[in-house]
Amino acid sequence: MRKTFTLTFIVLITIALTYALAHYMKMDSFAFAWALNFLLMAGTINFTEALKGQLNQGYYNEQPWERGGKIYRSLGIDFYRKLLVWIGWEKLNKKAAPVEKNTEALIHLHNRTKKSELGHLLIFIIVLGFNIFVAFKFGILKSLWLLVLNILLNLYPVLLQRYNRPRIERAIKISERR
Repeated sequence: MRKTFTLTFIVLITIALTYALAHYMKMDSFAFAWALNFLLMAGTINFTEALKGQLNQGYYNEQPWERGGKIYRSLGIDFYRKLLVWIGWEKLNKKAAPVEKNTEALIHLHNRTKKSELGHLLIFIIVLGFNIFVAFKFGILKSLWLLVLNILLNLYPVLLQRYNRPRIERAIKISERR
């Protein structure tokens, strides 16, 4: 009951803050697109951390068309990974949550990739809704900030989690054999 209340509270607060953001900022501005993404990130981080459980749905399993990550490499995931290193995100992330070299730490990292993917996927869908609304109301050019930031801040992180998870699974299997 408490978990349901907490999750509901997080969703309602996020909706209220998103409404306030949309009401007080121009929806066709870069500032709105940036603020919306980070507001939703804060909400989804709290939401996914409150879930506490393992995300074991089949969706998170590697699909046959993903084998080897070839599709992700063709979409530029290696460049995106280099971009994250270049802007300092990887260093910041490793400092905040260092990965130890044991099975438990790898399992925890594996679960974190699922939570991260879920959060970014939820944000991607919500921002896409705003993107479509802004495109119809203000024109396609005015909605480009929402689209570009949605791709960079949400779509590519989802692709990155899907690319990394099978590699982490292989590391877990190797670690368990030792």
